[in-house]
Amino acid sequence: MVYSYQIDGLPVETGDIICTTDGNQRLLPGGVWRLFGALVPGPIDHVAVYVGPEGVCVESGPAGVVVFKVEDNTWDAQRMAGQRALLTDRLYGVAYPLAGRDLSPELEATIRMDVAVYCLEQAAADRPYNLNFFNSHTERSFYCTQLVYQAYLRSGIDLNTGRAALGRSECDDIIFPQESWDACQHRQVVLV
Repeated sequence: MVYSYQIDGLPVETGDIICTTDGNQRLLPGGVWRLFGALVPGPIDHVAVYVGPEGVCVESGPAGVVVFKVEDNTWDAQRMAGQRALLTDRLYGVAYPLAGRDLSPELEATIRMDVAVYCLEQAAADRPYNLNFFNSHTERSFYCTQLVYQAYLRSGIDLNTGRAALGRSECDDIIFPQESWDACQHRQVVLV
């Protein structure tokens, strides 16, 4: 089933990509993640997939592939920290991988459900975090964008834009979080 939800005023449906920027400077773990995020090109440092219902998401982080819940339509990293191995990120926006692809409603629903099933299967299999960012093709462990990449690649949607870090072509196999944003239509959260 395809589920709809809102997070900080942004609509999400099953399979949409939640894009975040790392680090809450007021918390020690946030400072650590902020330093890690500084090594990643672009403002997007981390991604998760909305699977539903009612705020259920899947991501790959320090604890491996996990399921967590966004409560009350609000991205609150502190409240979710126990579910997410102390990730202290801020919502940047939502990327919509299927928008503008001219898919039939039936095919779009099929892809959305397949992405959700794939991500949930990886969490159920307790897949660890993939520290080898150059190996985006393994399915035995995952880093955040690799999980999203593999989930969509099964349906023929390649979210690897080939963005090389610092112009280094050997980094072409790395799927950077920013690519999920750049490869898709997206909406940024409005900061007040």
